Amino acid sequence: MIPQPVAQAIVLPVDSSATKGEFVRVVSGIGWHIDRAELGPAQNFVYFIVPETLDRLAVVDPGWQADAIVAHAARLRRPITDIILTHHHLDHRGAVPELLAHRPARVHVHKSERAELKNEGFALDLVLHEGGDVIELGAGAAFKLLHTPGHTPGSMCIHCQGCLITGDTLFVDGCGRCDLPGGDAKAMYHSLHRVLGELPDTTLVLPGHDYGPAATSTLAEQRLSNPYLRSQQESDFIAYRLRPRG
Repeated sequence: MIPQPVAQAIVLPVDSSATKGEFVRVVSGIGWHIDRAELGPAQNFVYFIVPETLDRLAVVDPGWQADAIVAHAARLRRPITDIILTHHHLDHRGAVPELLAHRPARVHVHKSERAELKNEGFALDLVLHEGGDVIELGAGAAFKLLHTPGHTPGSMCIHCQGCLITGDTLFVDGCGRCDLPGGDAKAMYHSLHRVLGELPDTTLVLPGHDYGPAATSTLAEQRLSNPYLRSQQESDFIAYRLRPRG
């Protein structure tokens, strides 16, 4: 079992008048909070992890609209020091070169994504990780990386204080595709039912896309409503995940 800290992140009410492209605070933890915006044409969520420590700021999956990301960092009155990629797909890292041109930052990714990034011409220095690594962003802001292959070989989820940023591993009432290059439905089953299966029901789910009926959920809710978490047999899961797309 993954040890659970005593502290538990709290989901905050989101202003219903917030518009696409506008960052809003969605989660408050002990020593940090998370801001989120939907950016780009593919309903991507971009997250800021904002520690109380004023010299660090992390952005997760900056796929689009570098100008909006830089503007929000300016509102927070601190520079982006860390960029965390849940996987290598362009819609999750397309804004990285422009962000780095604005200011250098550490780019974190699972080591299994390095080859594909290189093949795609993403020739940048990377901080390569394995599952179980922790990114320390300040007092109380220790974010554990969970290796969750299936959508891509090096997909990761980011976990702290009962809050889970899931990238394209888990959506609200869905999961990432496994029929793209590097996809593996068997690995996805293991990631959802074994790796994430060790996390408690109270875990908050912050997905990589706004594809579901809500922008956030909990693992308890997903274990009831998400067909990919309800598929208990590996063979049933694989058949359902790889069914023809209509």
